[in-house]
Amino acid sequence: MIKIRKANERGHAEHGWLDTYHTFSFADYYDPDWMGFRSLRVINDDVVMPGMGFGTHPHRDMEIITYILSGALEHKDSMGNGRMIRAGEVQYMAAGTGVQHSEFNPSKDEAVHLLQIWIQPHRKGVKPRYAEKTLADAPTGVLHLVTSKTGRESSIAIHQDADLWLAKLDASSRVTHHLAPGRHAWVHVAEGEVSLNGKKLSGGDAAAVSDESSLELSATKPSQVLLFDLN
Repeated sequence: MIKIRKANERGHAEHGWLDTYHTFSFADYYDPDWMGFRSLRVINDDVVMPGMGFGTHPHRDMEIITYILSGALEHKDSMGNGRMIRAGEVQYMAAGTGVQHSEFNPSKDEAVHLLQIWIQPHRKGVKPRYAEKTLADAPTGVLHLVTSKTGRESSIAIHQDADLWLAKLDASSRVTHHLAPGRHAWVHVAEGEVSLNGKKLSGGDAAAVSDESSLELSATKPSQVLLFDLN
């Protein structure tokens, strides 16, 4: 079963300094039909204007993943990390018992486009943790493991049985992902245009998948797709 979540049906807020789309209920956007999917709680598609950003704010008991699509984002947190993350790079924070951070676009003329992802941890009260992974030079036409519970295949270990895969696809390239029995998937098209088991998805579109054994993604133009394999 595949249920499509269209990009233009997401929650949207335009704050001047931030243009954001919410795949799931977030902040002032509430839709009881879209509260999350399995352990996946938030996918925010954010464009932050030059010289603007999120001031210091707290998080706790959440796995937070940021993927930069274009531009750069300056990150500072209460764990002592001060980093610049750029297009193709993934940042991870386990908020756990509590962490504060800020995110700022230091550019004077280029907006930063990012996906912010929240995954609910399998237990609360873990020690906060930070990690990064670059996929800027990752080969196209392959599924790359970004996060996993065990940190296998050089992925980032997170506090949830949630595998996040990234596919960078050229036009006409194709990848296949097999779902184990009882597993579910969320497929989010970050940019481009793909076919998922014959169903067309464009940038910002997503699909909830259950009771499927195999997922076939084929691109009709250069694309980036995030695939969450969830319990």
